[in-house]
Amino acid sequence: MQAFASLVRVLAGVSSMRRTLLLASVLLLATGPAAPARSKDSTPAGTATFIVTGHGWGHGVGLSQYGAYGYAQKGVGYAKIVLHYFPGTELGAAPVSRVRVLLTSGLKTMDIGSTADFRVRDATGTFHTVTAGAYTLTAALKLKVDGQQAAHALPGPLLFQPGAAPLALKHPWRGSIQVDAPDGRLRAINFVGLEQYLYGVVPSEMPFTWHPEALKAQAVAARSYALATRRSGAFDLYPDTRSQVYLGIDHEKPSTNAAVDATAGEVVLYQGEVAKTFFFSTSGGRTASAEDVWGEAVPYLVSVPDPYDSISPYHNWGPFAFTGAKLAKVLKLPGRVVDLQPELNSSGRIKTLNVVGTKGSISVPGKDLRTRLGLRSTWFSVGVLSLSPPSAPVICG
Repeated sequence: MQAFASLVRVLAGVSSMRRTLLLASVLLLATGPAAPARSKDSTPAGTATFIVTGHGWGHGVGLSQYGAYGYAQKGVGYAKIVLHYFPGTELGAAPVSRVRVLLTSGLKTMDIGSTADFRVRDATGTFHTVTAGAYTLTAALKLKVDGQQAAHALPGPLLFQPGAAPLALKHPWRGSIQVDAPDGRLRAINFVGLEQYLYGVVPSEMPFTWHPEALKAQAVAARSYALATRRSGAFDLYPDTRSQVYLGIDHEKPSTNAAVDATAGEVVLYQGEVAKTFFFSTSGGRTASAEDVWGEAVPYLVSVPDPYDSISPYHNWGPFAFTGAKLAKVLKLPGRVVDLQPELNSSGRIKTLNVVGTKGSISVPGKDLRTRLGLRSTWFSVGVLSLSPPSAPVICG
């Protein structure tokens, strides 16, 4: 068995636990299945393997969900939890009570209906009754209404309003659903109360089994984020991560509904305006500032300690191994990578990684590197192994 000739160096910032993991990785490489014999010149001298270890999951700005869960387990109430992550803010009343959420768009046909009779209002303001059941719409907006046997076109947009049961568009939704056909394609927008919208958001963004105070903190953050990031135009919010994940009635839970009700109408305010209360999974022990992550300083989106985030399974992650050839391929750098030189921002994350290759060097922003390598965050360290083949057989032991 051949042995590794040298462990050249481990970059500064790797903890003792990380060194242990790194050593384990080296031993695994050293004691794994024997590779086929190769000639002396088949492995270039100085071939590097890079070991990446890191902390946290997500962009790191704002409320750390696992951190909030940890605070709640320590007996901290939701108000103190929220204000810890958004320093300089205060809780106040929401300025609006309804939102418009895009459910779907760009469809040729759309099935809408209810298990109970419902109504539809056309563009003239006329209301029509619709018998319980499912109806397939096209861009012509033809519908059987008022007990008629044949469907006829109604002037759009059409606003469907529920009766004794919710409206369904693949899944049941609270509130009303507006359907129109801009550019000849169907679009559905959910007109729903802010609190009812949050019933479908909070359990989609945080596990419903978590501590009630953590769920309340999530409710306040989600309510604030929704209002602070509303779009202009036909609708306010997307139903996915472009805004927040909103999955409707099927995903509601009593625990999260209770958290929404307990904080009804509460939002985070900064100088009288609703704050953009970003949130994410795991900080790794300290949140990041908006300036470090997105290049724009926001007074209440600064780096703060997150002492109870350690309960997260993603508090620490790795080690992950990358060969110099693999890194060069991913980063589109000719040759192979022989060294990585990190530059840290004030939040302790990778601001820029200077990548040194055999045929040139490049600088890669930390957020781009995270995406290209599939890492959980930009808070990571890199250990460099320089593996040179021995010049003579090495006796085991």
